[in-house]
Amino acid sequence: MLTCKDASQLMSQSLDRRLGLFEKVGLRLHLIICHSCQIAYRQLDFMHQLCKRIAAGSEDITSLQPGLSAEAQERILKELRRKQGEQLASGD
Repeated sequence: MLTCKDASQLMSQSLDRRLGLFEKVGLRLHLIICHSCQIAYRQLDFMHQLCKRIAAGSEDITSLQPGLSAEAQERILKELRRKQGEQLASGD
């Protein structure tokens, strides 16, 4: 059985590569029993989708997560843009 640390690493890796069969099964089983990791996975997926839309130049982020208010989504978008501007300014 995966630990929460192992599960979080697999969640992150799944954004960069396709997980193997045993990795997928192990992660899914862990997510079934671990509420904290379920929440973390939803948050990670939301942020990943949001960043993809920002990178594509989409201004419409309201359809990403119905439970998040338009105001909260706008705050997140502004903060991400601010951070992106800081990174560009510092040359990272």
